Amino acid sequence: MTRMHNPPHPGEVLREYLGEVTVTEAAVRLGVNRVTLSRLVTGTSGISPDMAYRLGDAFGTSPEMWAGMQMQYDLYQAGMLKRPKIERIAA
Repeated sequence: MTRMHNPPHPGEVLREYLGEVTVTEAAVRLGVNRVTLSRLVTGTSGISPDMAYRLGDAFGTSPEMWAGMQMQYDLYQAGMLKRPKIERIAA
């Protein structure tokens, strides 16, 4: 998987998928708490594997699509952090 340059938080994509559906209505349909879905849509929390399956079922997409977006976002964010120099472990 190639890394995307500054990928959007999956919540931004989810907001587009929701269209005119409110967060409250979508939360009911997904079987989750409204606050949980609101945090996802606003980018303050990430997509769990369970949520990836729920979103896949709700929108006719794959859970891998949602989990993949989350992974790309997380890896990009982690790559922006200052890291200590790591010595390579050769086998």
